[in-house]
Amino acid sequence: MLDLFGGIEYRATTDPREAVSLFAEFQPDLVLTDLHMPYLDGYGLMEQLRQLIPEGTILPIVVLTADITAETRRKALATGASDFITKPLDTTEVQLRIRNLLENRFLNLKLDEQVQQRTIELEHALEQLRATQNQVVKQERLSALGTMAGGVAHDFNNTLTMMIGYGEMLLPWFEKTAPDSKEQKYLKHIVSAAQDATHVVRRLRDFYRPADAADVRVPVDLNKLCEQAIAFTTPKWKGKARGAGKAIEVTGDFAEVPPSLGSAPELREVLTNLIFNAVDAMPDGGSIIVRTRALPNHVRVDVCDTGIGMTPEEKARCLEPFFTTKGENGTGLGLAVTYGILQRHGGSIEIDSEKGRGTTFSLLFPITNEKVSEVVATSVEESMRSLRVLVVDDQEIICELLSEHLIADGHQPTITLDAEAAIQSLTDGKFDLVITDQSMPGMNGIQLGEVVKEMNPAIPVILLTGFGDELKVNGQMPKGIDMIVGKPVSSGDLRKAIREAVK
Repeated sequence: MLDLFGGIEYRATTDPREAVSLFAEFQPDLVLTDLHMPYLDGYGLMEQLRQLIPEGTILPIVVLTADITAETRRKALATGASDFITKPLDTTEVQLRIRNLLENRFLNLKLDEQVQQRTIELEHALEQLRATQNQVVKQERLSALGTMAGGVAHDFNNTLTMMIGYGEMLLPWFEKTAPDSKEQKYLKHIVSAAQDATHVVRRLRDFYRPADAADVRVPVDLNKLCEQAIAFTTPKWKGKARGAGKAIEVTGDFAEVPPSLGSAPELREVLTNLIFNAVDAMPDGGSIIVRTRALPNHVRVDVCDTGIGMTPEEKARCLEPFFTTKGENGTGLGLAVTYGILQRHGGSIEIDSEKGRGTTFSLLFPITNEKVSEVVATSVEESMRSLRVLVVDDQEIICELLSEHLIADGHQPTITLDAEAAIQSLTDGKFDLVITDQSMPGMNGIQLGEVVKEMNPAIPVILLTGFGDELKVNGQMPKGIDMIVGKPVSSGDLRKAIREAVK
């Protein structure tokens, strides 16, 4: 009879014991079964088949029977029957019932497919939403970090200005009276560390930004930077650790490696952060190895410690901003800053760590064919005429420091501690240059610059600030300002800015 349908594929058996294996092999869309059969009746067969049909799947089972009593129907329906066809069979009825049941099955299969597809789409949309939420949270954290850094930048940079300024003033004295002394060496370390710290606030605000075309990259000797990082961190891993009753040994294992393009202060900070982290990870003491190796296209720098190590979760999250395992003693920024610096240098980081077995941070830097050039400091500067300079800053010690730099270069500085006093000085006297701080009570530096230009457009104005890039609009200087110099300012930076402003 099924042959009359045309195009229907079917399997048939007269032994109900073969039905289960045949069902599993053929995977039919509909089952036709008699009730009264030898070896296994239709009720038992339907119970076995229902074990093979996934829950929620509609697969019709049609009972062929001459027994049309109510009890038979109830028992068959309870066992799993979907419909009945009464014997003797009517061909038209069989065709109609089978067609209706198959249409219902295929409609449900299509609906299930649509539901599954929609579920996949919703899960994908939910995953994207979660990713977007995580990104928004990350951006909010970074924004909060930038705001926080902005609040401390002014005072922080003023402090660094004094450290660098007075340190640079002392260095020539040591050059003359105690060259190559340990005191001179310590002072050089202090000045160099303070100069590196000038980049900290900027990176606290922008460690997540991509590399910029304005970033200065020069060939650097990574071995030398590693040696300097070990020297800079000595007070913590040697002095402080021993004071706490633990012994920490830091050793260098340096191979001959080619140079890499980078910013020496930024890369020193990376290495310093990793050494500090390694020290913190060894509460009972241990050893740290800083190692360099040359690879075909990269230089690898390893910082290995024998500390407490990290769990898989800590390892996966350690580069996230604000994630820390140090409790109140950590900020969660050190490794995030490190990762941002590496990204901007085209480098990468690999972490090998296991709880209780230490950690190894492996940094990979692309190599360059350019040679490392030593910066030679010159004491003889290009001669320049003596200038009458008006210095404006609300912190008297900064004014004094700037004045010392200016006097050393043969200029004649006049100090004022606010914008109103500066305007009065401009009214009473003649000046060749104005150097002003940006953040001052009352009138700020940009506003003062506009007033200076109204009084005498020929007077150049240099603005000192910790956020020079943010004050430039579309790459242009603010109105009334001829040059912006970032704080903290060194004598060399100030000298260069003055030459540029009055040329």
